[in-house]
Amino acid sequence: MLDANLKAQLQQYMQMVVQPIELVANLGDDAKSQELRGLLQEIQKMSSNVTYTETADDSKRKPSFTINRVGTEISVGFAGIPMGHEFTSLVLALLQVGGHPIKLEEDVIQQIRDLPGDYEFETFFSLSCQNCPDTVQALNTISIINPRIRHTSIDGALFQDEVEAREVMSVPTVFLNGEVFTQGRTSVEALLAKLDTGASARKAEEISAKEPFDVLVVGGGPAGAAAAVYAARKGIRTGVVAERFGGQVLDTMSIENFISVKETEGPKFAAALEEHVREYDVDIMNLQKATELVPGKMIEIKLENGATVKGKTVILATGARWREINVPGEQEYRNKGVAYCPHCDGPLFKGKRVAVIGGGNSGVEAGIDLAGLVEHVTLIEFGDALRADEVLQRKLRSLSNVTIITNAQTTQIDGDGARVTGLQYIDRVSGETHKVELEGVFVQIGLVPNTEWLKGAVDLSKYGEIEVDVRGQTSVPGVFAAGDATTTPYKQIIIAAGEGAKAALSAFDHLIRNSEDEEEQEQVEVAATA
Repeated sequence: MLDANLKAQLQQYMQMVVQPIELVANLGDDAKSQELRGLLQEIQKMSSNVTYTETADDSKRKPSFTINRVGTEISVGFAGIPMGHEFTSLVLALLQVGGHPIKLEEDVIQQIRDLPGDYEFETFFSLSCQNCPDTVQALNTISIINPRIRHTSIDGALFQDEVEAREVMSVPTVFLNGEVFTQGRTSVEALLAKLDTGASARKAEEISAKEPFDVLVVGGGPAGAAAAVYAARKGIRTGVVAERFGGQVLDTMSIENFISVKETEGPKFAAALEEHVREYDVDIMNLQKATELVPGKMIEIKLENGATVKGKTVILATGARWREINVPGEQEYRNKGVAYCPHCDGPLFKGKRVAVIGGGNSGVEAGIDLAGLVEHVTLIEFGDALRADEVLQRKLRSLSNVTIITNAQTTQIDGDGARVTGLQYIDRVSGETHKVELEGVFVQIGLVPNTEWLKGAVDLSKYGEIEVDVRGQTSVPGVFAAGDATTTPYKQIIIAAGEGAKAALSAFDHLIRNSEDEEEQEQVEVAATA
């Protein structure tokens, strides 16, 4: 079950299990149950603190298992075989149930312990989803700290009938006590914000009480992280406000062009960014959405929760998000067949018909990946030819279950009220309307900058990008910008990081020059009154 490399890694981790745990498997006669048995038996042999038992309860999912701390109510459940991206979730659950310290601030741990009531969480994931482990691990951690909270992670591809019955159309999807609770990547802090209704108001009060920062960075992606590191290294008071630290990198499957890092995954890269920033004295205010910028001698950033945070200088690094096609049905069927991440949600459409909208690199790559999972892929491109690299086009055209349609404008996504049933497009040459019957639509048409909240505050291009000069300066003195939200060409991680560093150096230079001007003004005023 485990290759030599994974086995060696797991063997090393299992030495950190300090409290007795038991692995209780519920198995059938199927091949997946045999695979799970082999995996759990391998794990059991790696530590004298681990025991293994089996049940055959037909009322529960097969194959599934729980990791229990002996003599306590602490337990974590998995339905399926947590390999792929979820292997790290398995390892972390073994360690934490086995008594390894949980890396959270003590006030967060206490907040989890103080949650009232009983909670039964279920998370549907796919093994190819890079967003799912964060959600799975966050809920596992919460359930270990507070045993009144139970959590089971379910491989949606393995339990397809349950996925259909519960209308799970995207991962991760989290159910609480049988009802949909949240969808998409989340964290311990975000979950607590939903469970603890007073948390937002307390956080707003805490943020508003902070002293002004010398450099306030808005955004926690590569540009924001680089800006924070460069500013903090100057020894000046630095803060970061981020809607989610890591930004769009969190949704990136593979990174192979960041120089000196041959290959990594987006979530790992994002975690490394945050770890690097935390090496310095940077105040990170995560899960905070900026809603307004107020220029002035002391620049104000107003947040969605009602807080206001101030900075002598501000660096805008809010990044971009997937562009939507803005047709009837897109919002209605979002996460009900309309998806934006083929790696995450592709396995849920196994054996079904899907469309990919977009003929650039991301669209063609999505078509290639999905073709290996689904019955048929229809790729729809607005222009008269695909725009992807030729090597990707050749691969796509070689696949027998792919249809490519160019000169096509998608006009509507159809559904039955619960899920997608098809889409409509206009042939831009003939003007005819066509319908395609399918179960899923993956939108891959590029990015849109996260700058709507800045309209009227700083100059934006006709595409909504923040206009910057060669130093990263915006139209507002003391306000700089970097990364995918700006007019800087070529939206690449390495370029965003470089622009973030440049913006921080420019902000530091601005602080020095303003300080000198203020000192000169004070000297003039003193001389005038002498």
